[in-house]
Parts: sequence; C-alpha cells; structure tokens
Amino acid sequence: MNFFSPAEVAKNTVGIGKGKANLPPLKMLLLGILAGMFIGFAGVACTMASIGIPIPSTAKLVGAMVFPGGLAMVLVAGSELFTGNSLMLVAVLEKEITLGQMLKNWCIVWIGNLIGGMLVGMGTAYGHTMGLFGNGYGAAAISTAAGKCTLTLGDALIRGILCNILVCIAVWMSFAAKDVASKIIAVFFPVTFFVFSGFEHSIADMYYVFAGFFAKTVPAYAQAAVDAGTNIDVVNLGTIFGKCLIPVSIGNIIGGCFVAAMYWFCYLKKDK
Repeated sequence: MNFFSPAEVAKNTVGIGKGKANLPPLKMLLLGILAGMFIGFAGVACTMASIGIPIPSTAKLVGAMVFPGGLAMVLVAGSELFTGNSLMLVAVLEKEITLGQMLKNWCIVWIGNLIGGMLVGMGTAYGHTMGLFGNGYGAAAISTAAGKCTLTLGDALIRGILCNILVCIAVWMSFAAKDVASKIIAVFFPVTFFVFSGFEHSIADMYYVFAGFFAKTVPAYAQAAVDAGTNIDVVNLGTIFGKCLIPVSIGNIIGGCFVAAMYWFCYLKKDK
C-alpha cells in the first residue's frame, strides 16, 4: 500500500510520541514558536481571503479552505503544535512515556505556540498590514477577538472539544501518508470542516485574540471597529485567557485525548 493502515499509524504514533517527549525543552519551545507562527499566518490568510466577500457563508467557506495550509506547514516543515500533541496520550497508554513527560511537553509547547501567535498578531498590527481594505482588516481583527473574548465557558469548552477531534483526525490521517502531497491532502478536509463550523482551536485563537488586542491600540483600527459596532473594551488580558484561551485549551485536550484513547483501545490495547 502507498499509505499506512490505521493499525500501523497507531504503532507509529507511539514512536512519534516518544520522540516528542524526549526533545530538549529549548527545542520544544522553539518548535512551538514556529508552529504558533504557522497557524497565525494561516489565520492572517483566512481573514484576508474572506474579508471582501459580502455573502457571510461564502466568506466563511473561502477562509476555511485557506486555513489548512497552517497545519500543513506544521506537519511537513516540522514543528510542535499543542493541539496535535494530544495524540501523545497513545504513547502514555502504551507505557512508553510517562504522564509527566507528556504534560511537560504540553506546557512548554503551549507557551511556545502562544509566543508565536502573539508575534504574528503584533506584526500584522504594527506592520500596518491591518490597514488594508480601508482599515477593514483591523476592524475585522478586533471584531473577531471580541467574539472570542465573550464566549461562555460552555461554548468555549464544547467548541474546543469538537475542534480538536477534527484536528487530531487530520494529524492522524497525515501520519498515514507516505509523501508530502498526501499529507497536505489528508489535513485539508478535517481542518476546513472545523473552521467552517465555527469550532475553537486554542492556537489559532492565540493569533486571533492578540491580533485584536494589538490592533485596538492603533487608533485608526480601533475607530474602524467602533464604527462597525464592536465593543473593543471586551478585548483585554482577563477575557483573552479567562474566556477564551484557557477553556478552549481544556476543550482541545479533551477532544484530542478522546481520539487518542479510542484509537489506542481499538488498535493497540492487548485483549486479555
């Protein structure tokens, strides 16, 4: 076969998890920063692709079809993504790495992803990329951030769970591929589905909320957002972490671990 079977993917995922757990902390952090930037760039492209389309559903679909490029860069170029690393649970359940090793990786990579997302958000705001479309990009960035910063706890958690089920399925499918083109194709549909469905990806949100946070410090963008009816005051550090990043990250962990546990049970658990 020109691809790995699901059972082979499960075995390969154990080795991948061991490799991730044994990375030196500095490399985890740096590769996490890269992944956060890759997802942030996808967020930029997603917004740019959809901003000028007047039909909301069409705009959402076009943006969703652009976004998979971010995960493709993570997987093909090589970097560490917190959400995909939920699949390390397979290696824990196989007793090849410890729970502590997995949690250490998650914490360091999450911080790296956050730094990467913030850097892209800062760059687009202060590099005046957001001035495009008559400051429409800046207004859209603040509006998107405001929406994410006003999620209820339940919405953030559930959307995070649903999102990372799809993201981890995308990663799992990419592990089945034996060539670059197949890996890119594998991630396309699951990632398009989660973006189009409005589910919440914590690493994408790191870019989106901080893009809005930095944008609102630029008077022209802030005024454009206010003129569009956005309450810019809801975008602050308290809501960014309390309403968005923390609950969405918890949801992502639940969704990703669900996928990992299901496939471990079906393909690797030894029957008594």
